[in-house]
Amino acid sequence: MAFMNNESGTYASNIVQDAAGAPVMDAAFKQIYDKFAQRICWIDGQVVPGAFQMNTAWYHHVPDRDPIFTEHVHDDCDELIGFIGSNPDDPTDLGGEIEFTIGGEPHLLTKSSIIFAPAGLAHNPMRILRVDRPIFHFSVITNTIYDGEATYR
Repeated sequence: MAFMNNESGTYASNIVQDAAGAPVMDAAFKQIYDKFAQRICWIDGQVVPGAFQMNTAWYHHVPDRDPIFTEHVHDDCDELIGFIGSNPDDPTDLGGEIEFTIGGEPHLLTKSSIIFAPAGLAHNPMRILRVDRPIFHFSVITNTIYDGEATYR
């Protein structure tokens, strides 16, 4: 017998199917974010005790603000940042262009990419330059919570 989604079973609370646990964005940024992205799921240690933090979203338009995210550093944890194209005939095709800066070096991404930012390495700004088809975005922080306390530079 299979349990339906996260409705019952011993481990149902380990299955997250929405972004209800995501931190509340300030109203001005939420208005910008909702025009270019749609958050899918969010998990962290507050949503599922012991879980590390992960965010998933679709990027579907170029944002009004450029850059959308500014440079910052996580002093106490590593981060994985992913941008995955949605072309089933060529999954390496990003379907757009994203300029992502890591360690002060801007990189133009046109292929599906996963970026590793070890603790202490500055990353961003990030610029979404073109979106031809939705881009799946994820970020994973190796802490149980993303508290927004990254050091901004």
